Amino acid sequence: MVNQKYLDKAEILVEALPYIQRFNRKIIVIKYGGSAMLDVELQKNVIEDVVLLKLVGFKPIIVHGGGKEINKWLDKVGMESRFENGLRVTDAGTMELVEMVLGKVNQDLVTLVQSMGIKAAGISGKDGGLLTAEKKTPGGKDIGFVGEVTGVDTKIIRDLLRNDFLPIIFPIGMDNRGQTYNINADEAAGVIASSLEAEKLVYLSDVEGVRGEGQTADDVISELNVTEARELIRQGIINGGMIPKIDNCIEAIESGVSRIHIMDGRIPHSLLLEIFTDKGIGTAILQESGEKYYNEQ
Repeated sequence: MVNQKYLDKAEILVEALPYIQRFNRKIIVIKYGGSAMLDVELQKNVIEDVVLLKLVGFKPIIVHGGGKEINKWLDKVGMESRFENGLRVTDAGTMELVEMVLGKVNQDLVTLVQSMGIKAAGISGKDGGLLTAEKKTPGGKDIGFVGEVTGVDTKIIRDLLRNDFLPIIFPIGMDNRGQTYNINADEAAGVIASSLEAEKLVYLSDVEGVRGEGQTADDVISELNVTEARELIRQGIINGGMIPKIDNCIEAIESGVSRIHIMDGRIPHSLLLEIFTDKGIGTAILQESGEKYYNEQ
């Protein structure tokens, strides 16, 4: 008799097969951030997931933040972390440190990916003119060198994908005068996914997904279309810091991204569980006409 644990493994592979077939050679943009970037074991799990996606035929792209690491270094050098409307106030000194820290995080991720046998290339939004930006002034406030994306040139990404590299991008942009800007990683991932017409955009952060009326972990909604998401915002069920994340999702969906996933990167292998199983662990946001997978199970 075959051991049950081996039969269970075979069932998992069979369940994953239709998803592998469906998304083979499709672009998936993964926004990587939150506590999963600081925990060594979780970081290894995330990168293993991304490497597996590439090996089974996906075209993954990582866009990463580094807010917690930036906070740590600002504290080390005696500089204050200040935020306005969820955005880091970025003076010239902070901008210099942000770019340095994100560059270090980026190269650490490149090293980890390549240690698993996959070619990776680390770039910033300034490389190849990937992200053009201008000063963002939320509510009319000047919060320093914080940028809003005004243009995306994906040639450098397409060249890397064509040559079998896994692009790893940190969200620093530049205006037409050469001024550097700090860009919100969620926004950067959304505009990059839209410009590439990615099949999927995944947000890995410290939230389980979109919660329903009960607002507990057990109330995470498996799937929402754009209209349903807007209605939850109107009702106040989606609130606080989740609103700008959902707004980024809606904008990306309306710009051509087929499906967006929001999930907790602190859960080991959450990326594989969401993409390759019939019942995911986060929230998927899809187009109005998008095919629902989970709620019909």
